[in-house]
Amino acid sequence: MVDYLIGIDGGGSGTRALVQRVHGETVGTGTAGPSALGQGVPQAWENVQAAARRAFEAAGLPIPTWKRCALAAGLSGVSHGPWREAFLASDPGFARLEAETDSFTMLLGAHGGQPGAIVIAGTGSIAEALRADGSRATVGGWGFRVDDEGSGGWLGLQAVRHGLAAFDGRVNPSPLARRVWMHCGDERESLQDWCQQSGQFEFAQLARAVFECEGSDPVAARLLQDATTALEDLVLAVDPRGRLPVVLAGSIGERLAPRMRPALRSRLVPAKAGAAEGALALARRLLEEQAEETL
Repeated sequence: MVDYLIGIDGGGSGTRALVQRVHGETVGTGTAGPSALGQGVPQAWENVQAAARRAFEAAGLPIPTWKRCALAAGLSGVSHGPWREAFLASDPGFARLEAETDSFTMLLGAHGGQPGAIVIAGTGSIAEALRADGSRATVGGWGFRVDDEGSGGWLGLQAVRHGLAAFDGRVNPSPLARRVWMHCGDERESLQDWCQQSGQFEFAQLARAVFECEGSDPVAARLLQDATTALEDLVLAVDPRGRLPVVLAGSIGERLAPRMRPALRSRLVPAKAGAAEGALALARRLLEEQAEETL
């Protein structure tokens, strides 16, 4: 017997769980650390379960056995088949389980399940669309260092590259370069150590420095313009005909939205709900499918 639905929004920076009773009452939310599959399936499951437990605790409810719960997770990295299969194979015992991309659950939540497009630019970046005929399109989201243009991780990576070039004397030192040295180290060995040990999340923490240096540093201003252009390209690629409403989400996307060209900015709409709500809708669909199977 399933008593609860759990919707998970998991990415490279953190995990959010939303718990709802089967009959529709939302009972609590909880958060935990990153659950992007690219950072490891064991870590993803650890934080998914931690966020779910905290949601029950926040509601003042005893934590149930997972066999009483149906869970749908929207996770960064699910588009990579082997990671998704490994995540599902490590199921700790949920009554029903589904894993979708975090962009798709965000898309479902943002447009209330109706046709639309979404561009997410937070730690990483990706665009996804749900067309009127039910078909889907995905653009970007290839992962840190090789793609994720316009995201926090990408901005941080470009800032560090500039900082290293300035350290070498290949370019002139700038306020942004000095912020990189302050954050990562001001000696060759410390800079090398930071770069070797840091992943997407750590690089994304430098995105704030890019925004803060914009007024005093042409390099930072150019990076933000490049990031805006990258997000515009995602919108055009995921919906070439320009017919769908677009939600621009994520901490970086929301800050860059006002910088987009007027023609694209006019298509932006506010999100109706978030990725955890979209994941909840998937969890409810799992139960409906199960009920149909038993008929």
